[in-house]
Amino acid sequence: MNDILNTLIEYFKFPFVRYALIVGLLIALCSSLLGVTLVLKRFSFIGDGLSHVAFGAMAIASVLGFTSNNMLIIMPITVISAVLLLRTGQNTKIKGDAAVAMISVGALALGYMLMNLFPTSSNISTDVCSTLFGSTSILTLKTSDVIVCAVMAVVVLAVFIIFYNKIFAVTFDESFSKATGINADGYNLLIAIITALIIVLAMNLVGSLLISALIIFPALSAMRVFKSFRSVIICSAVISVYCAGTGIIISILASTPVGSTIVTADIAVFLVFWAISRIRRA
Repeated sequence: MNDILNTLIEYFKFPFVRYALIVGLLIALCSSLLGVTLVLKRFSFIGDGLSHVAFGAMAIASVLGFTSNNMLIIMPITVISAVLLLRTGQNTKIKGDAAVAMISVGALALGYMLMNLFPTSSNISTDVCSTLFGSTSILTLKTSDVIVCAVMAVVVLAVFIIFYNKIFAVTFDESFSKATGINADGYNLLIAIITALIIVLAMNLVGSLLISALIIFPALSAMRVFKSFRSVIICSAVISVYCAGTGIIISILASTPVGSTIVTADIAVFLVFWAISRIRRA
């Protein structure tokens, strides 16, 4: 035990390790808050769809040569896709799940095709795998990246606290919310845009394919034990932050992929909460 603590102390002397932990915890916190609303609205896979869009946007940024400032391309495309996904999902001819599948698969295929047609390195398979499942880029963060994540976390928390009652109403009964004068479409749009921003920031943490797990698992775990909206949100945030911190520390000590380790921790906690719910029912 002492050896592990000494190893962690040595690692945390490096700024990039501290940056990785701070960014990971902030992204996990924001993802958990949005995840509860997305799960309850049965729109969980918007995270999966937008993560594929972000992958396609990253490929476009690489082709255009925006390697150092790729966020200038990735962020606007993902936000626009979130808006289109919300509008298309409300179309009577194209339901929400079909819209997610259409946009996500199309963006993933387009991104992979562009990376093959216009390769930016000699090892395309490694680049694609690193982007999809996370890479060591979380350990190469700069101070500016930490500041961006901190600002985004403050914005998400502020939006959630200020509009808590409206988000609660829209989440559980959108039709009644509209009848009482709440701009449900506007709040849905706000949630979609913030989700897109968080997904773009989370790409460096867990990769494109694993982002939806970061959003869904903490919410589902909390729902196994708690029933009220506020209790689920608080528990989901605690679970998400705990799993992110544990996953990052384990990945540092065991040299495992950061994203996969965090998701594995989320799965383990979900199984524990599922067992607790079964025991309580028995």
